[in-house]
Amino acid sequence: MWAEVRAAVILVAPFCFLLLVAGIIPMVYGIYISLEERGGGFGFSAYERIINDFRFVDTFVNVLTTLLVWIPIMMVGVVGLALLVYNTRSRFGSSMRFIYFMPGALAGIANIVLWLFLLNPGASPLDPLWEALGYTTINQVAHPSNMPWILTGILFLQGAGTWLVIMNGGLNGINEEVMEAATVDGAGKVAMAWRIQLPMIRPWVGYMALLNVAYGFQLFIEVQVLGAVTAGQISPQWSPNQLSYTYAFQVLDTPAAAAMAVILLGISLTIGLIVIERSGLFKDADVT
Repeated sequence: MWAEVRAAVILVAPFCFLLLVAGIIPMVYGIYISLEERGGGFGFSAYERIINDFRFVDTFVNVLTTLLVWIPIMMVGVVGLALLVYNTRSRFGSSMRFIYFMPGALAGIANIVLWLFLLNPGASPLDPLWEALGYTTINQVAHPSNMPWILTGILFLQGAGTWLVIMNGGLNGINEEVMEAATVDGAGKVAMAWRIQLPMIRPWVGYMALLNVAYGFQLFIEVQVLGAVTAGQISPQWSPNQLSYTYAFQVLDTPAAAAMAVILLGISLTIGLIVIERSGLFKDADVT
């Protein structure tokens, strides 16, 4: 018994340490900084300043609009591809899983540089599409009204392959006896995917939705780079993180920047709890 406890502590200790150093301590410190008053003492004036900023609501509208486009496409696309790959039990299925994963290797700034090339009419392999839409410059393509669709493309290709591998792992965890029983009962591939496989990976789908929503509220580098290459056509305070950055390093109002971070934390935690409850993320799978 004690050997099992000791092994569990050894496995969990590094995670707890990282959670403390990179999560809990910065969170507590951020809340502390957000309550500091300019004249000394503590209060909520930093929250008033950031909420009353004329750009505050717009930043959340921009992110929510992007999430409404991106999340459904990501979830339907990844789950659909995962089911297709899983039910293609051959070398072809394995090869497609690897191909889908490849764009995820271009993470971070490398992925953005690739997309700058794709979004540039005249140099992009997507030039016929831009011509059909009447776009001749990158400023026209990366117009603020097109940002939800552009960010959806960037984030989907960057993350879909990784999530496909995760979903495939969830599908591989399904008991073969359940699949065999469904086959004996006459279930076809479509019925099996819809009634057996999809319900059993529901927690994984919820996990994907949770992390993608959290990432959506942290959008920064993608919009920042696109704003730079379009000569400021995209607002440097397009997302909440950008507004927080502006307060921290340009206005030099650290409490207001911390207040925005705390607001984002509260929103992300609230949405996360809703997703966890609705998806049954930490519940045992139950197929009826």
